[in-house]
Parts: sequence; structure tokens; C-alpha cells
Amino acid sequence: MRIIFMGTPEFAVASLDALLGAGFNVVAVVTAPDKPAGRGQKLSESAVKKYAAANNISVLQPEKLKDPGFIEQLRSFNADLQVVVAFRMLPEIVWNMPPKGTINLHASLLPDYRGAAPINWAVINGEKQTGVTTFFLQHEIDTGDILFSEAVDIGENETAGEVHDKLMHTGAGLLVKTVKAIEKGDYKETPQRELLKGSGTADVKHAPKIFKEDCLINWDQPAVKIYNHIRGLSPYPAAYTLLNDKTLKIYKSSLLAEKPGIVPGQHESDGKSFLRFACRDGFIDIKELQLEGKKKMTAEEFLRGYRLQD
Repeated sequence: MRIIFMGTPEFAVASLDALLGAGFNVVAVVTAPDKPAGRGQKLSESAVKKYAAANNISVLQPEKLKDPGFIEQLRSFNADLQVVVAFRMLPEIVWNMPPKGTINLHASLLPDYRGAAPINWAVINGEKQTGVTTFFLQHEIDTGDILFSEAVDIGENETAGEVHDKLMHTGAGLLVKTVKAIEKGDYKETPQRELLKGSGTADVKHAPKIFKEDCLINWDQPAVKIYNHIRGLSPYPAAYTLLNDKTLKIYKSSLLAEKPGIVPGQHESDGKSFLRFACRDGFIDIKELQLEGKKKMTAEEFLRGYRLQD
């Protein structure tokens, strides 16, 4: 079976590596174009491109997925199946091309958390469990018929980054299982509407793209909600607040149930070992942070070099 793999970040590399390790014939990779990055604005290659190059796999990097030249090039590989992991939304002319279809690996238990940031929103919402799902692509994003899924627990203190790494490896295994089943023709498709309960799509939890305004901490909320918000955005893009008119990103924190005697959003510190912000019903004790223009550091390191203003 000839396979074309489509993906860009590190999350996708684990799946591509698993497919090759299982002996599948990946004839080409489609990934994002190189982009300028860093202070020198040197062109940076995607993680998938680097892996493909190291394994002598042909790489396609279209700017536009409907470009006739790209479509012709894609068709020339005569793929039986296309596999998509952490890539862009595909036009029908692309996903409908191979005879065995195009499958996607999504980092949630569909139909919940359809969208661009399923891992972040699952943690932000305080979920105890998430997972990975494989499905056939259809017109609307993340709505195709489900092939396989596997649940993964979310620890009460785990960050989105830690959950990402667990799902990356679990997803790679599930993808290999899915491709083997397709190769044998031994699989069942489950329409997502059969899994919807109650009033249908109104019950589905969503995972839209996260913007900067979503990352700003509203301290006038329960401490648990703020704690989940911080770990759900760590390490990227990171929850933030303002400290003396500068952006303060918070990566790690802990909960203090002590009733605050100050207004939500105000901070307390001994100037040496702790920095905490008041919430509606407690405190968030900051463990790891990054002040605008500075490097990431622990709260203790920060307090050694920064004088807090009241």
C-alpha cells in the first residue's frame, strides 16, 4: 500500500516514525513551507520535513493546496491512502484523491473537542480524560466517520505539554493499528452522529484556535479554574497577567486554599521564596514564570533579581 503522509510539527513525527517502523511504504510527505524564524530570520524547516529528509522520503511543501501543480505532483505518486496528522484543512480535491481515502489522527475523543487546540481545551476545562481518534476525512473539519479511538487519563497536575507528549505516542500506535486495518479491509466506520447524545451537536465540546486574549488570566474566578487555565496553556502559548505594566507569563503554579485578604489580581510575596496572586477564593502560587524581555525561570530566581512594587 502506497501512503502519502501529511503533517508538520513534532506531534506528527512520532506517527510517521511509527508507520515506517511498522514497515509501511510512505512514498512522500506533505508539510508546511519553510518559514523565517529567530532573530536572524533564517528559514526553518518543519519537524516532519527534517525527519523525511533524514529518511530519504520525497517532500512536498505547497503554499496553496489547490495549486494545479501541487495536485498534479500529488497524483503522480499514485497513493492508495493518505494519512494526516497535525496539518492544515484539506480541500476535497486532495482528501478525495486516493482510492482508500484519507484518514486523520485527532488528539481528542471525538466528537468532543473538534478544532485546532483539543489538548489545550481539554486541560483548561479540567477534564480527567481525553484521547486520540482516527477517522476518515469529510467536508466539515473533524466530523468524519470514526475508525478507532483510545482514551488517555489527564493527571490533575499535568500541563498541556505533558498531555501532548502522552497523546503523541498513544496516537502513533493507534495510527499504525488503523492503517493495518485499512490494508486488510477489516474495520468498521462509526458516524459521529451515533455518538452524540442529548440534543446532538449542542452537547459537543469545542476546541477552537487559541488567541492572545484567551491567554489573559482573569483573577476574579475560582482558583481551580485559573489553575487549569495556566496548565492548559503551558508551555505554549502560556497564560499571562500584567506585573507593573509588563507581561508576566506563568508556566507552573500550585493552589493555596487560604482565603485572600486582598483583591483578586493583587500579589503577595516575601521578596525571596514565594510570589502568589489572589483569586476569588484562594491564591495561585507561582512556580515558574517569564517576565517580558527576560528568560523563563523559577519564582525564587525571579525574586532574587526583581524588586516587586506594591
